Amino acid sequence: MKRSGILNPAIAHLLASTGHTDYFTICDQGFPVPMEPERIDVAVVTGLPTVTDILKAIHGEFIIDQMLIAEEALAFSPKYVESLRGLLGELPIITVSHLELKELSHEGRATIRNGDATPYANILVVSG
Repeated sequence: MKRSGILNPAIAHLLASTGHTDYFTICDQGFPVPMEPERIDVAVVTGLPTVTDILKAIHGEFIIDQMLIAEEALAFSPKYVESLRGLLGELPIITVSHLELKELSHEGRATIRNGDATPYANILVVSG
């Protein structure tokens, strides 16, 4: 039995099979998750887990080159954006429109949906 690191088998497989410049989405409970390519739903209840919870777990095991967030998050969820900057340090955080983020999510390797209810708490994680 595995005792540390990513325990969710679908997320562990995603991280192990994601190559350089590939990307995947970590999204909140309200994001319109595409059925393809892969949908990993870890939402339990509203607020559990959050995008930040998942990002913290992934960041310890996975090389992140950059992240994309919705530019709307800057206006509607500035504390959330600051928490991302605090977690990622100097890694680039690129802003795109929420519509573009949704469109890009269809082309990524997978989407991890969680229970976050923070407005515009959706990110594309680009592999380093």
